[in-house]
Amino acid sequence: MPYVDGFIVAVPKKNLAAYAQMSRKAGKVWREHGALDYREWVAEDVKPGKLTSFPQSVKLKPGETVVFAWITYKSRAQRDKINAKVMGDERLKSMMNGKSAPFDAKRMIYGGFASLVKV
Repeated sequence: MPYVDGFIVAVPKKNLAAYAQMSRKAGKVWREHGALDYREWVAEDVKPGKLTSFPQSVKLKPGETVVFAWITYKSRAQRDKINAKVMGDERLKSMMNGKSAPFDAKRMIYGGFASLVKV
């Protein structure tokens, strides 16, 4: 069964183009190392909730939007191998330094997910 890493992040709207450019480069790195798919989506119909919501989960600030994304792998074992390679890739390291990143990585939420239902 495929395995998925999912994440959400708050991105300042003024940095959205820079974030998309960084994401395209990061996606190529993941794909080169064996990820099956790399997708990112920007919020369009995401409202704050009363108890929880996407905006609340990333402590969304005025002038920011939510980005929801996933990376698909053949398996958890493949994901672990691929992510080890990706995290050691100099191209990714240069993109993720805290000073030039177009988002606040401290508010990123992420995790790995096993398949539950396929219709």
